[in-house]
Amino acid sequence: MAEVSLHSLNKYFDTTHVVKNVDLQIRDKEFMVFVGPSGCGKTTTLRMIAGLEAISSGEIRIDNTVVNAVPPMDRDIAMVFQNYALYPHMSVASNMAFGLKMRKFEKAEIERRIKRAADILGIENLLDRKPRQLSGGQRQRVALGRAIVRDPKVFLFDEPLSNLDAKLRVQMRVELKKLHERLAVTSVYVTHDQVEAMTLGDRVVVMKDGIVQQVGEPLELYNRPANRFVAGFIGSPAMNFADVTLADGNGRVTAEAQGLKISLPDALASRARSKAGRKATLGIRPEDIRVANPGDSADHCFEAEVEVVEQLGSEILLDTRVGPALMAASIDPESKVRAHDKLRLVLNPARLHLFDAETEAAI
Repeated sequence: MAEVSLHSLNKYFDTTHVVKNVDLQIRDKEFMVFVGPSGCGKTTTLRMIAGLEAISSGEIRIDNTVVNAVPPMDRDIAMVFQNYALYPHMSVASNMAFGLKMRKFEKAEIERRIKRAADILGIENLLDRKPRQLSGGQRQRVALGRAIVRDPKVFLFDEPLSNLDAKLRVQMRVELKKLHERLAVTSVYVTHDQVEAMTLGDRVVVMKDGIVQQVGEPLELYNRPANRFVAGFIGSPAMNFADVTLADGNGRVTAEAQGLKISLPDALASRARSKAGRKATLGIRPEDIRVANPGDSADHCFEAEVEVVEQLGSEILLDTRVGPALMAASIDPESKVRAHDKLRLVLNPARLHLFDAETEAAI
């Protein structure tokens, strides 16, 4: 298998700097996911690893070999594209065999590899069909099979599930996870879907404007985001944010805004105390807000007016207004709440996040 290393990787399109000084070590047999909004540079980075885009500066190593000038076909990688890219006039077996025939593999070896890939993917009964006779999920399996028969050092996936419907995407995520565990091959996966990133990745790279914002395991990104962007991008529903002023008095540090005065827990207060009197951004996830009970501390409660009630079956998602700020709260599905109700809500202080108003870095 192989490690993939990116060192000071940059890409310019004319004068536009689209990938900026990316340094990353992708471990042997790791499933690494690049995630971020459209235009953040994640697909361009993947295409540079594949050799489909020339790098402007920096270095790419695969299995400790510099591949900057190595053609794509000689990098020992296999890529699965968003649009499947199957030959419509060829059978499934012929599509899977095509790359091996171009590399002059023996017929018996081609047949052995096709059979193995078909067994892994459960498409043994589809080998004689043409792509037009397949569903979207079956076509995606064929595209995966074409990559598997290559037996590469590295798999590259460019948003391979984006053309599938929601139910099939969930199913294929499970299949991809099982496939990676079975093959144990270094894999790099690009997606704009943070749920996909969280469920698939051993580690996740969050990108914005060509810059790596944070690299970490999914729960690390969720629980300890490095900045406001990561905090807002990872997690569904998204984290709530409120512009606050920090105050230090009576032995406690508080985050204050119109309709909001929250005491910070000790660990967060100790980091925020030096910033007293300054602006900051308070962050709290909807699942860490609930309807208050009479015994809840006033230090962590606030009044809110319900604007929208979203019945989701397993939970009720409330969109509320707290002063000028909008706050979403995930509450018990049996709760009787209607739009325009005024509620007393309480947040979990241990799950508070605080971000610098200027740099947006976590405090």
